[in-house]
Amino acid sequence: MAKHFLTLLDLEKNEAEALIQRAIELKKMLREGTEHNFLKQKTLAMIFDKSSTRTRVSFETAMVQFGGHAIFLSPRDTQLGRGEPIEDSARVLSRMVDLIMIRTFEHEKLEKFAEYSQVPVINALTDMYHPCQLLADVQTFVEHRGAIRDKTVAWIGDGNNMCHSYINAARQFGFKLNIAAPTGYDPDTDIMQAAGDIVKLTRDPKEAADQADMIVTDVWASMGQEEEQKQREKSFKDFQVNASLMACAKKDALFMHCLPAHRGEEVAADIIDGPQSVVWDEAENRLHSQKALLELLYNSK
Repeated sequence: MAKHFLTLLDLEKNEAEALIQRAIELKKMLREGTEHNFLKQKTLAMIFDKSSTRTRVSFETAMVQFGGHAIFLSPRDTQLGRGEPIEDSARVLSRMVDLIMIRTFEHEKLEKFAEYSQVPVINALTDMYHPCQLLADVQTFVEHRGAIRDKTVAWIGDGNNMCHSYINAARQFGFKLNIAAPTGYDPDTDIMQAAGDIVKLTRDPKEAADQADMIVTDVWASMGQEEEQKQREKSFKDFQVNASLMACAKKDALFMHCLPAHRGEEVAADIIDGPQSVVWDEAENRLHSQKALLELLYNSK
């Protein structure tokens, strides 16, 4: 039976820790020019219902560096876009390729696809979770500050798919998570409750940021929420990550953002472009952490 990666909780805790270390190792190997054709003549199908820059480029590059091949499939390129049942597409594609990654809207769609797939399926983003980003974020923290276990992370903003994945990451990697969200934008109750007391929800961004080792945010309106932009600007106006908020955290606190960012909205320009920001390392690490993920999942077959 194929091992899938639909949320961070699909990994055992020891697997998650080992994956981060392997990502750091693969990054070092690449920079030293060490070839690792682990997926030579293997194929990754990439199904995109949502547009992407980092996800497409990182997965496609990962397969090239592994000696394999990636096939980009938009809704215009597949029968899925013309109403073919998900289970039928899963059965067919998984007989032709070695791995499948999907970036879509409904998480249930991804789960159904994985149920009928013979090969590993990777969640490259759904409305509920974005676990690949968290692998990159944890890798980046470890590279800059060492182990993330027992550290404090502050999530500022919407209780969205990134927030849900941070909650799962807190469970997997053993850090404390403070969430500051406006009323009406809380993360999913069940996901929060499953994490227990390692996660705390507040309406005060400065309370969440107090003595944090890292501060993270995301855009106020994600893909598909553009019509809510004006209302969200009002709701989130006090949730910008700026110098006064960063001053509440530890002096050496890191700033992360999954990108794309809107300077002047969820984050001030002097923060994302400043010395505490590690967003460019974070973006690059999508490549390395996903290589480690592809290796892990393929090895599990």
